[in-house]
Amino acid sequence: MDLDKPPPAPPRRPEARRPAARQPEARRPAARQPEGCLTVAIRLPVRIVVLVLVLPVRMAWDALVVCGRFLRDTVLRPVGRALLWAGWALLVWPWVTLWRHLLVPVGKALGALGHVLLVVPLRRLHARVLTPVGHALARVARAAGAGLAWLYARVLAPVGQALVRSLEFVGRLLAAAGAGVWAGAAWLARHLVVVPARVLYAWVLAPAGRALARLAAAVVNGVGAVLYRTARVLLVLPALALWRWVLAPTGRALAVVAREVGEALGHAWRVAGRISRATGRVLATLFRWVFRILTEPLRWAYRTVLTPVGHVVRDLALRPAAQAARAVGRTARQALDGARATLRQARADVRRMLLGEPGPRTAVDRREPTSRETRTLGSSTTVLTKD
Repeated sequence: MDLDKPPPAPPRRPEARRPAARQPEARRPAARQPEGCLTVAIRLPVRIVVLVLVLPVRMAWDALVVCGRFLRDTVLRPVGRALLWAGWALLVWPWVTLWRHLLVPVGKALGALGHVLLVVPLRRLHARVLTPVGHALARVARAAGAGLAWLYARVLAPVGQALVRSLEFVGRLLAAAGAGVWAGAAWLARHLVVVPARVLYAWVLAPAGRALARLAAAVVNGVGAVLYRTARVLLVLPALALWRWVLAPTGRALAVVAREVGEALGHAWRVAGRISRATGRVLATLFRWVFRILTEPLRWAYRTVLTPVGHVVRDLALRPAAQAARAVGRTARQALDGARATLRQARADVRRMLLGEPGPRTAVDRREPTSRETRTLGSSTTVLTKD
């Protein structure tokens, strides 16, 4: 029975626990502080008054925005494009043409002339005159340098070394004499000045200074305590009472009024915007209906009368006229081509009469495949693999 049983399943490995993805926390609305009766009593009248004052301003602003956009799209943008094109045609294009067809060829000609008149003579002068003279001067300078080096090594260097040794000996003598004099002066200054000054400072000046410092600190502490008490009673306590009982409540009331006025202005501006948008949509719809009523007969006349008449005129008059114009243009082009070929042949005959027949051209074997042939593994154009 054990042989018929399926083999036991291998134990599963414990999977590593993946950290759960952090879900974005929903933004909780900020807790609003409780409002007092003064705030609730001020809010509604202020919002009504501000809406009455802001509504005409918002509607005028929206009307100005619409007019400005219409003026920009219909007047300012086409006029700007026309001015841009006119400025290009009157200011930029003439200068570009002058630069391209006059200044650039003249500059190239002057450059070639300068190269022929200046660069080539200067190159020859440098190669034929300045370079040999420079080589000769370099040889002379090398010979002079060799002579100066010999003079320095055989004459100046030994003399300088002797002078340095003599100066070192004199300096050592002077340093020994100065060290002795400095040691004597230091001993005298220590026993005549430093030791008496230390005794005077330790036994006289330091005790007297400590006593004076203690007395001055006591006087200053007493006077400071008196002034602090007086200033606290006369200045700090009245100012604190004024701030706590007068300025702070007044400031809170003014802050509430200013906040409500600001919120009322924002709310009134948004409400006025919605009212202005709705009014604009109504006026646009009315204008669209009136325009459609006025233009519907014209559209009907265009579709039912003008379009068939235009098609008839196009098929009976315009299209045959266009075909005839194309035929005339084709004939004119053929005539111009024939005249051009005749003129070219006449010019070649005149050149042959005046200059004679041109000589035969000698073929040059460049070992390059012709346009109809292709490269193969057996052909090559390099110098190393030529036959």
